[in-house]
Amino acid sequence: MSCRLGCGACCIAPSITSPIPGMPSGKPAGKRCVQLNEDNLCMLFGQPQRPALCDAFKACASVCGDNDEAAMFNLTLLEQATAS
Repeated sequence: MSCRLGCGACCIAPSITSPIPGMPSGKPAGKRCVQLNEDNLCMLFGQPQRPALCDAFKACASVCGDNDEAAMFNLTLLEQATAS
């Protein structure tokens, strides 16, 4: 599955504990990454500054569902299930 351009769920729903340019302490779950532009595209995509966690994420139907809302819902559930 290819990523749906403009979805942005993976840049909002999960927490990221590694530093992100503009967010040196990472980002909490549910907070929009500062590197997500107004079109919900990652401004760090393909750049070495992109966190390894973000680079490792691969879109798949079981997580991303059929639409952006499903992706946000599923990623939020996964975040809640794995939060410590």
